[in-house]
Amino acid sequence: MEIINNSPETSDNEEEDNVSQAREVPPQNAEEQEVASKPKKAKKRKAKKSNQDERKPKALTSDCWTYFDKVGFVDGVESAKCKGCGKLLSAASTGGTTHLNRHKDSCMKSIKYHDVGDMMIGAEGKLRKKKFDPKANRELLAKLVITHGAPFNIVEWKVFRDYQKFLNDDCIFVTRNTISKDVLKVYGDEKQKLKSQLAQIRGRVCLTSDCWTACTNEGFISLTAHYVDLNWKLQNKILAFAHMEPPHTGRELALKVLEMLSDWGIEKKVFSITLDNASANDSMQNFLKEHLGISNSLLLKGEYFHIRCSAHVLNLIVQDGLKTISDALHKIRQSIAYVRVTESRTLAFFECAKNIGDIDTAIGLRTDCVTRWNSTYTMLHSAINYRRAFYSLSLRDSNFKCCPTSVEWRRAETLCDLLKPFFNITNLISVSSYPTSNLYFGEIWKIECLLRSYLRSEDPLIQTMTKKMKEKFDKYWSEYSVILAFATILDPTKKLNFVRYAYSKLDPVTSEDKSKNVKIMLEKLFAEYVNNEILSSNPSSSQQMVQPPLGRGPLPSVDEEFEEFENQETTVIGKTELDTYLDELRMPSSTCFDILTYWKERSRKSPTLARIVVIS
Repeated sequence: MEIINNSPETSDNEEEDNVSQAREVPPQNAEEQEVASKPKKAKKRKAKKSNQDERKPKALTSDCWTYFDKVGFVDGVESAKCKGCGKLLSAASTGGTTHLNRHKDSCMKSIKYHDVGDMMIGAEGKLRKKKFDPKANRELLAKLVITHGAPFNIVEWKVFRDYQKFLNDDCIFVTRNTISKDVLKVYGDEKQKLKSQLAQIRGRVCLTSDCWTACTNEGFISLTAHYVDLNWKLQNKILAFAHMEPPHTGRELALKVLEMLSDWGIEKKVFSITLDNASANDSMQNFLKEHLGISNSLLLKGEYFHIRCSAHVLNLIVQDGLKTISDALHKIRQSIAYVRVTESRTLAFFECAKNIGDIDTAIGLRTDCVTRWNSTYTMLHSAINYRRAFYSLSLRDSNFKCCPTSVEWRRAETLCDLLKPFFNITNLISVSSYPTSNLYFGEIWKIECLLRSYLRSEDPLIQTMTKKMKEKFDKYWSEYSVILAFATILDPTKKLNFVRYAYSKLDPVTSEDKSKNVKIMLEKLFAEYVNNEILSSNPSSSQQMVQPPLGRGPLPSVDEEFEEFENQETTVIGKTELDTYLDELRMPSSTCFDILTYWKERSRKSPTLARIVVIS
């Protein structure tokens, strides 16, 4: 095709432009058009790939990244590190986050140790709302009701729901019926755990029970189990607190207790039951002993099955004494009531105490309750501290005419000294830590020594009071409880020598016979345990060798095996564990001594004695 140039002169640049335009003319046929388009598509794909390379990394939106940090490639695998335990897990984009969430739920450290800021700040660095967990919410509400005794309908209170909504807008409310079911579920779960624990202990269980009538005339009964667990820790668990329908006879009470024991599966693990001195309780323990004796569940045919409540006996002893001397306390009660009746008198009284100067006003001035003798002791203790302040007030206030005389104050001091040991042992028994029984024998012995000394008091009123208390003491504790003497003997800081010493201080003539009698009875109990172990043992000696001792690991050390071998050698030549223990030197006394820790460490050397310890 010929190109005609009408211009007389054509520049080189124009000529090049014309040639370029001619080259850009699209082809006429489809085949050529397809061939011409291919380079353009390749160029477009190349440009798209370049844009992908320059794109930012994908944002981490899953909640699990609150608990993990990406650490790059480890051994050729893209990994993430748990903020709690430090474990490395795959973080490949193709693997998802299910395994990370699974680890987060199972890792106990992940929630406890991660940064709180990470909980509140999302993966994109923005403040976010905590995800609501309905299950955890219901568990915490059930715990709230159980721990603080809150009513079930607290979850329906408007203010409480407003508070829940304030904490989380996504909160799902529950009804009182739902929360009551959750509480019962918690009880069921905890009951199964405790039943499993009671089934595993190798010692026996000591029980305490009480029955009373509420102000609504409804009867209730409680049953508490006391035992040493596999870690050699003293445990006290309320097994039942149940409604007791009338009649409250000994037989009906015993049937109720047997039902509870069967429910917990410990009817063959009972060693003793401690009860107060109600007549129905005497009948109940006889019925229980007969029923449990049918299946040979009790040691020595239940010789040590019934134990009288020490706190109740102490209360009876002191109450008998206080009835005798109540008139002598009248002036002290009147004086305290006079001072406390108005604020002006109280201020005037403490001004007198301040002017005297050396009176400890931190003690306070206390009144007593006639049904609680220990409050009488605290009243006397506080009143004696302010005796000079009372005398000073009587000089300033002519209306105060009931101030005790010096003779009455001396009598109050004597009475306070007499009640102090009773107060101390009551606190020892009643404290929440539940002391081990090796402490009881010595305290009861001190009380008897004290009563004997006050029988020779120069004050005839104190003599009369002490005589009444001694009669009540002899009624219930003339021989002491033998099981308490056992606990003292098994205390390596006291042993049999302390029992001999205690009896000799009371009556040197009969002390040796009493000590021998206690030792003989302990030997009988020890022999009973040995016979039970022989009957229940496996005939395979190899299985006996690997049986772990109380509270120890499954694989004994060389030292432990040697102690066991040595113990077997001494048994062969006729020396029992008990004989070996009694022949050893007594350990020095110490305020920080823990008898359970001692027997835990000695359980391999003296396994039978260790089993006796956990029930005494």
